[in-house]
Amino acid sequence: MAGKTVTRADLSEAVYHQVGLSRTESAALVETVLSEICSCLASGETVKLSSFGSFVVRSKGKRVGRNPKTGVEVAIEPRQVMVFKPSNVLKAKINGLNGTGVHDDD
Repeated sequence: MAGKTVTRADLSEAVYHQVGLSRTESAALVETVLSEICSCLASGETVKLSSFGSFVVRSKGKRVGRNPKTGVEVAIEPRQVMVFKPSNVLKAKINGLNGTGVHDDD
């Protein structure tokens, strides 16, 4: 089920073809958007992209973990993690639904 991985270059090329900016401007636009998303997440903000999903930063507390091979307990320090919550629109698109709960090919 492994598919193609979309890279920054692929995103820049899509902007170039669909928006009509130069390749340099398209690459700069993609970098600016990604940089802004990273900056917001680094400062603890939630990034919500309508009809796509939300990137949320969560705090995980200190806990005790276990090495699965040896069974030895190890302390896991508190940390920040980022999670992605897809929108219902994206979930429907991934599952081949057209937004009404009916598959597109029905």
